[in-house]
Amino acid sequence: MSINIAQLLLRAAHVHPELPALARGERLLASYTELAARVGRLAAGLAARLQPNDRVGLVMKNCPQYVELMFACWHAGLAAVPINAKLHPKELEFILADSGARLCFASADLCAALAPLAVAGLQEVIDVDGQAYTGLCAAEAMPVASRAADDAAWLFYTSGTTGRPKGVTLTHRNLMAAILNYLSDVDTIAPGDAIIHAAPMSHGSGFYMLPHVARAGLNVVPDSGGFDPTEIYALLRAHRGVTMFAAPTMVKRLVDHPGDVDTAGLKTIVYGGGPMYVADCKAALRRFGYKLAQIYGQGESPMTITCMDKAIHADTAHPRYEQRLASVGHAFTGVEVRVADADDRPLPSGEIGEILVRGDVVMAGYWNNPAASAETLRGGWLHTGDVGSIDEDGFLTLKDRSKDVIISGGSNIYPREVEEVLLRHPALSEVSVVGQADPEWGEIVIAFIVPRGAAPDSAELDALCLDNIARFKRPKRYVVVESLPKNNTGKVLKTRLREMLSASGPASPA
Repeated sequence: MSINIAQLLLRAAHVHPELPALARGERLLASYTELAARVGRLAAGLAARLQPNDRVGLVMKNCPQYVELMFACWHAGLAAVPINAKLHPKELEFILADSGARLCFASADLCAALAPLAVAGLQEVIDVDGQAYTGLCAAEAMPVASRAADDAAWLFYTSGTTGRPKGVTLTHRNLMAAILNYLSDVDTIAPGDAIIHAAPMSHGSGFYMLPHVARAGLNVVPDSGGFDPTEIYALLRAHRGVTMFAAPTMVKRLVDHPGDVDTAGLKTIVYGGGPMYVADCKAALRRFGYKLAQIYGQGESPMTITCMDKAIHADTAHPRYEQRLASVGHAFTGVEVRVADADDRPLPSGEIGEILVRGDVVMAGYWNNPAASAETLRGGWLHTGDVGSIDEDGFLTLKDRSKDVIISGGSNIYPREVEEVLLRHPALSEVSVVGQADPEWGEIVIAFIVPRGAAPDSAELDALCLDNIARFKRPKRYVVVESLPKNNTGKVLKTRLREMLSASGPASPA
């Protein structure tokens, strides 16, 4: 089957030629007619230097060129390799080399760090604000390249928390399936609606660019290129029908932003990428109304494993409403999700095991890594490494990453359960629970806490835990920190917390 994601842009330009396609802050940059024409020229400039299936690295902060380059790569029959712009130069070097990128486009402030990298086969690092980029856009537009459905479109590199990052090979079929899943299960998009790219476009926000282009939505890149609550609220006044993808920590910052702000322009906040605690979810619903939708996915099944739409968030009369808010919803249309034991046998409702997934959204495999691909995709199922359970209504509740489960005295302790309880204390802003090696118990529970002001007494926190969870799950220590370490998508870096414990030895209690 022939399919090329670039056709989505051409269709939008044909059906809605004058609708706005791209904006920087409040400034309109291009209509769909103009964006499609520019992408066609840029694709021709790329095709003059590269061969079909070549990879193109994108090391950029959020900027309008992201939209142009992603679609130009696909238009020219190339694979895009968006890379986290906050990585260390050595990490960038590895990804560019591993992907075999032939060209790399970078934000002006990142070009200097990329220039000395030794990457065999890399022709050039091109400043997206420079003359070389302008020159590529001067070519005569080319027709869309023919692509097979299973040709690589996007190489998504994992975070590398368990070693070197792996290149997730996402095909045109994968991306089209994810787009259709968004439109069928997450939210509707009317032509002219907008998406604000405040989260990294190399990750979740970049994926949600696709259904918005498919439906002729406006892609808005904040002037800051990132997330600032004051700026976001200003953009909500300037644009209509606004969606944004946000990590739970971003949603929390929007809720905590002072003042009575106008959210009439906000249509939907899609949250994911980490746990949204029930208390935080309820606070966001009070602030924004029933405009929240949740997704659960990972790079290997991008943004598309389970979902919980706005209607479920609004169904407060349901007898298991709070349980559902604590879940990640039910499987997307056409996606199979099961919970399995260590031998990959499916488990009944309510039992805890590894989450397995299959469907057209699941990656083709890891780039140039057949051994890892075979292990992760064994039996035809994506083995997510996440642990959870499915209730009688099909709602999946995540417990934790399998590597984050704490085994103390032979019993499994799921950090999220402890975190949910501790966050009920009004004096705590954030909590993250990890395990620390212990000669007697194997592991003990340590809670890192971020207080809103003065830290609460450990006895108060102990009492809160003992009122709500089994005694063996209660943290042995509470470590007070000013903030939790996070990556650029807002996920708490539990590996960093464990390193802090290892480096400091026995921690001081709260």
